[in-house]
Amino acid sequence: MDAPEPEATPEPEDTLEPEDSLEAEESLPDSRVGLTPRQARRIRIVLASVLMGAMALVLVVRLASRTSVLVVGVYGAALVLCGIVIELSRNGRTRLGTWLLGVGLAAALAADWLLLP
Repeated sequence: MDAPEPEATPEPEDTLEPEDSLEAEESLPDSRVGLTPRQARRIRIVLASVLMGAMALVLVVRLASRTSVLVVGVYGAALVLCGIVIELSRNGRTRLGTWLLGVGLAAALAADWLLLP
């Protein structure tokens, strides 16, 4: 009775040669420990979602204290901005989304402080 031979696992075609791998390792800095692009996108999406919830809560609190079209405009724009950042992150534009989120929410809070009575 013949024993079945174990199947050999095929090696990937794009393996690096020893010389190429040394060059690739030298080009990467040793201190480079970061997030993968997928992790970065997920973090941005979660952050924008949490900030969207916070802006909605602030909108409700501000409308309870004073009803104004400016309140709805400022915080409505902040909510739309959070939604845009979520879409940008889903499409892989995480750096642009991060900058837009930071600058946009800072502008919304500045407008709240400067424009709203």
